[in-house]
Amino acid sequence: MNEIQQIMRDRYPGNTWADVARRDGPLPDVLARQANPEQDLRDISFARYTDQDFFDREMDRMWKRVWQFACREEYLAEVGDFFVYDIGRLSVLIVRSESGLKAYYNSCLHRGTKLKASGSCGWSAGITCPFHNWQWNLDGSLKAIPCDFEFPQLDRARAGLAEVQVASWNGMVFVNFDPEARPLLEYLEVLPEHFTNWDLTGWYVATHVRKHLPGNWKLSMEAFMEAYHTPYVHPEMTNVVGDHNMQHDIFSDHISRDLCAMASPSPTSERKMTEQELLDSMLVGDGAMVGERTKVPDGKTARWVMAEQLRAQMRDKHGLDYADHSVPEMIDSLKYHVFPNLLVYPAPGLCLVQQFRPDGHDRDRSTFDQYVLHPKPRDGNYEVAEVEVIGEDDTFASVESMDPFLASVLDQDTDIMRWQREGMYTSGKGTETLSIYQEARIRHLHDTLDKYLEVSK
Repeated sequence: MNEIQQIMRDRYPGNTWADVARRDGPLPDVLARQANPEQDLRDISFARYTDQDFFDREMDRMWKRVWQFACREEYLAEVGDFFVYDIGRLSVLIVRSESGLKAYYNSCLHRGTKLKASGSCGWSAGITCPFHNWQWNLDGSLKAIPCDFEFPQLDRARAGLAEVQVASWNGMVFVNFDPEARPLLEYLEVLPEHFTNWDLTGWYVATHVRKHLPGNWKLSMEAFMEAYHTPYVHPEMTNVVGDHNMQHDIFSDHISRDLCAMASPSPTSERKMTEQELLDSMLVGDGAMVGERTKVPDGKTARWVMAEQLRAQMRDKHGLDYADHSVPEMIDSLKYHVFPNLLVYPAPGLCLVQQFRPDGHDRDRSTFDQYVLHPKPRDGNYEVAEVEVIGEDDTFASVESMDPFLASVLDQDTDIMRWQREGMYTSGKGTETLSIYQEARIRHLHDTLDKYLEVSK
């Protein structure tokens, strides 16, 4: 335990996330680990959010070199299924071919026309340019050209679609524009080991909402990388959700996490609640997955009851065995950050994926994709959700498929973003000052970004 972690333990004696989590039994090794190395406590310049030159360097030096989440595998389940992933001005067409996943630059080799519309998905027997009808097979090889005698200079054997690296892990599809990039599993560093107990291949996208946001992609994502703001932006949560006593871990360049206890009050809460009150008020990502609340037996906690109830639901409805999973593995908000822009919550009680990207080529705007995952039913009868797109002035609460609690929290988080963006531009100071622990992962994000941009601090 380093000095920073000791400060947090001294500040919240007996009430850190690890303390709360151990009340119902020992922690698995991956959750017992703590890693929060000391950092340079410099301020972070607002130019990293607002400057066009900085944004352009990100697009050229970072986004073209990192593995980035594109979609869930459910969108590419059958041969011929396709999904278009866009980042800035770049666009990738991902398809399921006979030999597996393939990804191509979404651009015709004739005159550059996009082959499929941005953000689209569906099924196609092949790949056809909508402008002049040039055609390729799903494996990227050239199939046909109208008036092919007009192109004697074309080497048809080398006229296949330009490829982008593609790989999948845990039901998630990633792409990388760098042909020399190291394999995805190496890029993910400790993540595959940590997710040994969370197999998300048996889950599917039940809800997918994309919201346009009025802030730089980092600004938007960083709101979800700390809970320092919770008592002030989400005051209704403080009685039943830990926040300032969360655990923050930094494992490597690309992987960090925060661990937040459910059915455990914030250190800022002044209300004393019984275990039964905690259970009755407990917040989960999708309450429908848990069902009606029961009674807390003597000597047990609300957290234990919720975990037991969720295990029974998973077993009875979905045939999933979580008997060996600890209480926090079942119900807590365990949020892993994969650099640059992905947050994954693997616990069955809060199984979410969140993604943040530049909105087109606008440094001041971003898109936020919110996925809610559900277990695939035993009978195999399920429908993968289509993306529902909402604007800056629309609310998550207006989306019928969203859980009301989750929607209200997301609305509170995103409502503040325009204020922050405008404040960055009007700042007389020009920098942000981050806390040493609760906001350490934000500073780490910028440290890793610097390694890609090769800029001075």
